[in-house]
Amino acid sequence: MKEMLNEIENTEHTSEKWFQWYKEFRPRTALEPHNVELVDINEDQIVLRMEIGDHAKQPYGLLHGGISMMLAESAASIHARWDVDLSKTAPVGIEVNGSHLRPATDGHVLTTARVIRKSKTLIHHHIELIHEESGKMLSMARITNLYKTL
Repeated sequence: MKEMLNEIENTEHTSEKWFQWYKEFRPRTALEPHNVELVDINEDQIVLRMEIGDHAKQPYGLLHGGISMMLAESAASIHARWDVDLSKTAPVGIEVNGSHLRPATDGHVLTTARVIRKSKTLIHHHIELIHEESGKMLSMARITNLYKTL
């Protein structure tokens, strides 16, 4: 992990590099057991994708709200590292605000986090969780990460 962080610090950030890094760090995160895929990433946004299976459902067979917030926070936290010198600064979550709008029982969730505002010390993301098959919004969230000096 330390070698990967050093590479991220010393390399120009591109979508292609992020796909490579994602494959390396996903196995040591909550993303692995839920098989969350990286679909797209650039300086403005990130898109993650997850199948709604038993691993992601609550007892009534619906997508678990905690899983939705895990997807939202993961998307924002990963994206907050874009073009950041991780040897000097670490993005840490300081606020999560989410609303669940409708249920889903199957299919796939697309999680898109877009930058609202980025400053020297904070980055704010707006996140939408969309049911891929119907195109309907399942949840939305706002995440704030603090750029903590190391």
